[in-house]
Order: sequence, then C-alpha cells, then structure tokens
Amino acid sequence: MGVWILVAVLVAVALYAVSLYNTLVKNRQMAGEGWSGIDVQLKRRADLIPNLLETVKGYMTHERELLEEVTRLRSQAVAGSNASPEQRATLEGALSGALGRLMAVAENYPDLKANENFMAFQQALEETENEISMSRRYYNGAVRNLNVSVESFPSNLVANQFGFVKAEYFELEDEADRAVPKVSFQ
Repeated sequence: MGVWILVAVLVAVALYAVSLYNTLVKNRQMAGEGWSGIDVQLKRRADLIPNLLETVKGYMTHERELLEEVTRLRSQAVAGSNASPEQRATLEGALSGALGRLMAVAENYPDLKANENFMAFQQALEETENEISMSRRYYNGAVRNLNVSVESFPSNLVANQFGFVKAEYFELEDEADRAVPKVSFQ
C-alpha cells in the first residue's frame, strides 16, 4: 500500500511539473507573439515615413534639418529591427519624437495641411501609432505573465531547469514622454 501512495505522489508531482512547463512555454510563445505584433506595426510605420516625407518636402523647404533627422532616425530604427526590446524602444522613441516635431511644424503650412496625400499619410500614421500602443500593451502583459511564471515558486524550479528566462518590457525611455502635458487656456 505504501508503494502505491509513493507512486501516486510521484505521478502527481510529475504531472504538475509538466503542467508548469506547458504554462511556461505558453507564456513564452505569447510574449513572442506580442513582440511580433509590435514589430509588424513598427515596420508599417517605417514604410509610411518615406512617402510622408516626399509629400512634405515640397512644402517644407525651410525645414531641411528636421526632414534629414526623421530620415536618419528611420534608417536607424530599420537597422535596429533585431535589437533587444530595450534598444528598440530607444530607437523608436527617438523616431516618434522626430515625427511629432514634424507634425507640429506641418501646422505652419496651411497648403500642406490641406493636401489630400498628407492628410491620408497623417491619418495612417496616427492609426499605426495607436496599433503600436495596443501591441505594446499586449506584449508587456505577456512579458509580465512570463516573468511571473519564471520567478514564482514552484514554477521557477521548472523554469530554471529548462532554461526559461525573464523577458524585457518594451517601455518608453524618455522621461519627458511620461510627463503630464501642461494645458493653459490663457
């Protein structure tokens, strides 16, 4: 009778370990899927930028430095497509800032703001930024689940045994991006 109890306990422990392993695999796959979603949206944004810049160049003859900066930062972001989430966030944050400045400067050009191509690109870029934000939230949630599994007892025992590691969050690097904007109606 004691042997059967020992066998039952060992089988239960083995099944629990398999369950923990499968949970770790699922969480790792979800984090990978989330990163893929971010990557798709960042690629979409990078593909929109050259067409947007071509539309803008004819109107913004005095904004050459800003246009060159956006082009340079886009090239860096595309070149860094295989970088870690932390490095990629830094590159993409710089590009987002430059695009924001470009859109702010565009406000000074009424003919540009009325251009149908510019308006279409601006809308597509805004939609893409929203998709990037949603993808980032999904990815960070999946990373959180993976990291909790990797660090929690007893799943950390299985994680350590099979080489599961924590993943990096995709976070804003620039503290100014986190600041609450000041609004004044004066």
